[in-house]
Amino acid sequence: MGRVLNKPLPGVTSPSGLRARPPATPAAQPAAGGTTPPPDREFAFGPADFERIRKLIYAQAGISLAPVKQDMVYSRLARRLRALGMSRFSDYIDHLEKGDEAEWETFVNALTTNLTAFFREAHHFDILLRTLRERTHRPLRIWCSAASTGEEPYSLAITACEAFDSLTPPVRILASDIDTNVLAKGEKGVYPMERVDRLSPERLRRFFLRGAGAQAGQARVRPELQQLIRFTRINLLDPRWPAVEGPLDAIFCRNVMIYFDKPTQYAILKKFAPLLRDDGLLFAGHSESFLHAADLFKSLGRTVYERADRVGGGGRGPHK
Repeated sequence: MGRVLNKPLPGVTSPSGLRARPPATPAAQPAAGGTTPPPDREFAFGPADFERIRKLIYAQAGISLAPVKQDMVYSRLARRLRALGMSRFSDYIDHLEKGDEAEWETFVNALTTNLTAFFREAHHFDILLRTLRERTHRPLRIWCSAASTGEEPYSLAITACEAFDSLTPPVRILASDIDTNVLAKGEKGVYPMERVDRLSPERLRRFFLRGAGAQAGQARVRPELQQLIRFTRINLLDPRWPAVEGPLDAIFCRNVMIYFDKPTQYAILKKFAPLLRDDGLLFAGHSESFLHAADLFKSLGRTVYERADRVGGGGRGPHK
């Protein structure tokens, strides 16, 4: 997502689903800042190091790392210590706190997980298709706020093309993420065939170009789709999102809120609401619920929401 990292703040649950090892015995847990790593680890990494990392990633990206994520944090950041020639996590954390902006970006990228697929939670795209077909009288804007490697924004672009039966629909899509690595992949728009093999033959023919020669086994999205999307880096925790231009017809913020605590979720939703048109829709992930923000958004069913203050709202559930 397009932004300049804030300076490190004092102070998150992680997208990773890795299973933690059984708790280490006291002898295997080095003291904070200790110089001797346990036998099964290359670098010294103690509970105090993990707590410092939890506070830093929470302040920087809103991610709330559960205690069971210690092994995940170690495995993902160990490569950074190796690259920087460090032997202790405490030294790496000190380095971050000194304000190395490039390393901050790498740190955030390392601790975010990006699980995505084309037309994931397909019912949302059916709802969007019907919605777009009802709004043919003006240009439309959609924000994909957790774009990952691009499958979701390209699914939105395909849906827009199908809604208007055109490769140049009056739809503009903003695709953002906090991870610059995945954004670069999304902007490139090239995927292994196994990433697209669940799409219908018609969609593959119409919206993708098959690679040949050195590019065999890969598929590239058509340039027309790429022209509908602008990829940029946005941190949802930033005070302002200058790249986001409202009013928006839809915001897709799926499977990212689960990594924020309730106060952080509410703060983000409070900023979403005024960006949406009166009849705009907010799409959430299948395991996410915004009941704690009922003053901001009203559920329409199937993890789709409308603004709570919508004039004349109610009873128009997109699932019908």
